[in-house]
Amino acid sequence: MDNEIFDTIKKFIVKQAAVTEIEVTECASLENDLGITGDDAVEFIIAFGKEFNVDVSKFSAAEYFEPEGDRIFPAIIRLFTGRQKAKQKDLIMKHLEKAVIAGRLDEEVINS
Repeated sequence: MDNEIFDTIKKFIVKQAAVTEIEVTECASLENDLGITGDDAVEFIIAFGKEFNVDVSKFSAAEYFEPEGDRIFPAIIRLFTGRQKAKQKDLIMKHLEKAVIAGRLDEEVINS
């Protein structure tokens, strides 16, 4: 991991997400560890793209972040229908660093 890029992204996240520096580690999940979710996550990704000149147009936030709103009603529906909740993918700090280096955030960069 490039320490200079990591430190720059870390400062950005601390400012944008109102988290402490100690919470932002290489493997920290933006949603699960740092609490960036829903509409805030979409706004964060857009701001990240602008700040670091990263193309985020092909990034599907819905695959990585829970939507805002009622979580109880969908859980009740799943209970009665037997359907499983779709597993969200994890977007971690390391993925953001890869995106800065590649100049884009998409599945190919995340999975590389």
